[in-house]
Amino acid sequence: MNAKSQFIENFKRRTKQLAIDVIGLIENLHKKQATKTIIYQLTRSVTSVAANYRAACISRSKAEFHSKICIVVEEADETLFWLELIEELNLSNEVDQLKKLLNETEEIFKVVAKAKSSNYT
Repeated sequence: MNAKSQFIENFKRRTKQLAIDVIGLIENLHKKQATKTIIYQLTRSVTSVAANYRAACISRSKAEFHSKICIVVEEADETLFWLELIEELNLSNEVDQLKKLLNETEEIFKVVAKAKSSNYT
């Protein structure tokens, strides 16, 4: 396995693990009126990061890759938004876990944003 394909496989696992970890955090959120919406939107966006990254990896053309990676960038940014909202609304007692997830999401966002811009610049 060459370095590029190893990176791709590792990044697939990383985005999937982010989804798993965020879903784990969601299970322990304080239940408030707005929490249902946040949970739904966050679950949708974080799982979309992993699913669309996988789809980008098997794209049939540069245009298809670019389309999928753009979705990954948008969904990673949206995931950051929902995690920030959880933090600012104090909806989680898992402060360290939330910080870890914010950092991981931001790193993933930066990687895919770079892939997006380097593919079509």
